Amino acid sequence: MIELAQDSGIWTATINRPEKANALTDKMLTELAEIAEEAGQPGGARLLILTGAGKVFSAGADLDAMQGGLATSPVWERLSSAIAALPCLSIAALNGTVAGGAMGMALACDFRVAVAGADVFYPVMKRGFLPQPSDPARLAALIGPARSRLILLVGQRLDAATALDWGLYDRIAQPGALMDAVRDLAADVLAATPQHVAAIKRLIP
Repeated sequence: MIELAQDSGIWTATINRPEKANALTDKMLTELAEIAEEAGQPGGARLLILTGAGKVFSAGADLDAMQGGLATSPVWERLSSAIAALPCLSIAALNGTVAGGAMGMALACDFRVAVAGADVFYPVMKRGFLPQPSDPARLAALIGPARSRLILLVGQRLDAATALDWGLYDRIAQPGALMDAVRDLAADVLAATPQHVAAIKRLIP
């Protein structure tokens, strides 16, 4: 249910479970973490793209798996930490709604490019769970503490235009042109050496 395509250093990991709104299981999260870890190795990816099949990026944790303990599994943090540590560029290509724990991998990416219908919400208060350990700090770094409280404490749902305005999203893609927008954003990085990209990333907190 995770598909990986590799093309000239561009790795595209697609969450492919559209019949379940790309809800994530432990196995899927482990596969994504392994991909991110491998992408960061010497000779790995120059660009890692995370996206989903269908009209939803991911609804977060699979409900059955969540009842079995997935909501508090360390695999979420393993995945987001591996993405955040990448020496290459990482972009979340958000083909639709981003919900719950799926936000963690998107927040850990360098950029988030979304379609116009990509709403975002993180209902940890309503569900009775804590967010992933690194998510609140990453969220606050992007949109500030007050707006982070609106999402995490109040459960506010943002449409894509608001997410862009707040700084949670970096670009809104034209209809049917999500991957074109991603490649356009990554053009200078792909033209540079991996060492140059990694050096600049190390300079940015």
